Amino acid sequence: MRRVATVIRDDSRTRAGDDAASPEVRRIRYPGSLLRCGLGLAAAALLLLLAMGAHGTTNGLEADVAEGAEHVPWPPGRLASVVSGAALLLVPLAFSVDRLARRAGLRVADGVFAAVVAYGLSLGLDTVFGDLATLTHAAPEGLGRTDAVYGHLAPVLAFMTAADLVGLPRWRAALTATLATAGLSGLITGWATPLSLVLALLVGWAAAHGTVYAIGTPVVRPSTEQLRTALGQAGTRPDLARRTGSFRYLVTQHDGRPDLDVHLLDRHAQATGLFHRLWLLLRLRTAPRPRGLRSLRSGLEHEALLAYAASAAGARTRRLAATTELDADRALVAYECLPGRTLSELDDTEVTDEVLSDAWRQLDLLQRRRIAHRALAPENVLVGPDGAVHLVGLTDGEIAAGELLLHLDVAGLLTSLALRAGAERAVTTGTAVLGAASIGAALPLLQPIALPRGTRNSLKGRPELLAAIREETLRGRPQAPVEPVRLERLRPRTLLALVAGVFAGYLLLQFMFSSKTDPISTVAHADPGWLALAALAAVASHFAATMGFVGFVPEQLGFRRALAAQVAGSFVRLVSPGGVGGVALNTRFLQCSGVPTAQALSSVGASQLIGAALHLLQLAVFSALLGRGKGAELPESPVLLASLAVLAVLMVLALSVPWVRGRLAKLLRPLRAEVLPRLLDLLQQPRKLVIGLVGQLLVSMTLVACLYCCTRAVGPRPAFAATAVAYLAGNAAGNAAPTPGGSGVVEGLLATALAGTASIDKGTALAAVILLRVLTFLLPILPGWLAFTWLQRRKAL
Repeated sequence: MRRVATVIRDDSRTRAGDDAASPEVRRIRYPGSLLRCGLGLAAAALLLLLAMGAHGTTNGLEADVAEGAEHVPWPPGRLASVVSGAALLLVPLAFSVDRLARRAGLRVADGVFAAVVAYGLSLGLDTVFGDLATLTHAAPEGLGRTDAVYGHLAPVLAFMTAADLVGLPRWRAALTATLATAGLSGLITGWATPLSLVLALLVGWAAAHGTVYAIGTPVVRPSTEQLRTALGQAGTRPDLARRTGSFRYLVTQHDGRPDLDVHLLDRHAQATGLFHRLWLLLRLRTAPRPRGLRSLRSGLEHEALLAYAASAAGARTRRLAATTELDADRALVAYECLPGRTLSELDDTEVTDEVLSDAWRQLDLLQRRRIAHRALAPENVLVGPDGAVHLVGLTDGEIAAGELLLHLDVAGLLTSLALRAGAERAVTTGTAVLGAASIGAALPLLQPIALPRGTRNSLKGRPELLAAIREETLRGRPQAPVEPVRLERLRPRTLLALVAGVFAGYLLLQFMFSSKTDPISTVAHADPGWLALAALAAVASHFAATMGFVGFVPEQLGFRRALAAQVAGSFVRLVSPGGVGGVALNTRFLQCSGVPTAQALSSVGASQLIGAALHLLQLAVFSALLGRGKGAELPESPVLLASLAVLAVLMVLALSVPWVRGRLAKLLRPLRAEVLPRLLDLLQQPRKLVIGLVGQLLVSMTLVACLYCCTRAVGPRPAFAATAVAYLAGNAAGNAAPTPGGSGVVEGLLATALAGTASIDKGTALAAVILLRVLTFLLPILPGWLAFTWLQRRKAL
């Protein structure tokens, strides 16, 4: 995922202190600015909705304001107008001079840009909503109409906000007084409405923060003189300082004291990547708390506490030398420098068993005090010149950590060491220090998503390493748990299913309200006789599915349990998209029935493949039959032939690309290696193969019959071929949706297809589809749950 907060370089330089070398200015996109911009735009949108909908309230408010303005004496009102006009010009001008005198010219330039953006937004809103009566009214002295946005305020507010009012209470008070006076003057003189004033303030505020986020907040690094002064006051003896990274410095000391590795904590820089970290926090149970959510002081205290706790535990890590605040937005953390190289920088001959064991001993010392490192990647394992291992990078660690985080550290170090020394040596040395139980308890956390980013990147070139670690660990501790722990709170596919479900529901509602017939009342008056036939067809579909399932399994299966598995699939579909849940359930059923995993997957794959082929064949047959009937809605032959020709050309062009051919060969490899041999085995049992083929044919036919009976139950008499084409086409497309059971999408596509092929009203078609889904999707849920539970109790799932 891309990082939302990024850092932008700025070639400008700002002098700070009396250091000859001016510090570099960097621009950082602060996520808080984007959040404020979004809140401002959302509030402006709500205000516009209020203006367009609540006419009575807004008109009453404007009438009350106009009545109050009439009681204001003429001289004070006129004087307020003159004073506010002068203040709108003089206050921003004086503020600019003050900021320039403070050498903050960059912020003044940012403010000017924000003012231009706010003025442009004001003009755009005036153009779009200039005729809205709740935002405008007749201007005084017959000069047309007032503006929808009282535009004098938005640029001024945007300029001073973007130019940074933090720590300037007097200028904030001056801005507040100016805006209040100008707004009151606009109401008294009749040049503004209450809503236009509020809209102007929201536009200015949103434009300011949007501009600040777009171009970045200037962050000035402290000069070396500031650095030495602050560190000297914290008890160190700094001599020379030089920058070694974006926010790191190397400082030498007098009297032969150790050099210092100084980290600069910046409030704005800590918030970089906040949105990405929030997404990780929402998605993963093990994600660390984003630093941007901590105050500067709490972040400083957290880092110092971890350093002291690690030292008290006896583990070798960087020794904390000093902490100090520079100002309200910046602080320094100084560590004594450690000579050495990281684990990834060592030669293979230098990664000895003693180094591996020492790394495990350092982790053991942390774990005894329940200190979680949380970032045990190769770059955080430092090996000194004497071979001693130091665990560094404890910034995201935790004290009083739970078992999950402690096991996560074991998994992280185990993977980091295995990347350099191999799985066997990493497991052997870890077992010798921590014990087989501790190493085995980390196996469920050997997942790429649980490991630090650097380790995940290294694993991309060695995807087999985690499996090798598990195999080596189980060799010494066979009873160790291997089932991966679910670390995800929210999976991306769950979010996708939610979004798709909402969108599908919206389309379904649009379809319902755009039809001439009310589908709900149509369902309520459905013919009970045809409904009974539809219910029988729905029940028959489960028997047909059972035939289509057992017919492709050469091994002997009990028909009753196989039928229960197909009924249980109705419950599984509730929590899985399309036919994914049914495939997984059938595979698991075969495994529990004694069929090896490879053969189980092949049987399920063969039944799915043959079923898809028969589905397309039936669609072609019924399409041909429908095309010969009256009122056919299928494309004419020239159009159909042209479409097929274009599709053939695209396929040829795609197959001419080597990458496409490679991907296609990779997808078809399991078909050639597993499914086709299984079909050849079935040819030796023609009776079972016939049962499977008939079952797969009857699955579609029983469901088509169910839809036909549902359509007859609500009134129309469509051709059976039209109903078959609608179901076979609509259901195949709808099951590809990521929503559980294709809900929302299947209904919309089936109703659209049925209305088109059978030439019936949209509302009637939707009523028939609703009946179909009630009989085939909703009502089988309870029997499916009972069948699922029954199979589980008998160890059949």
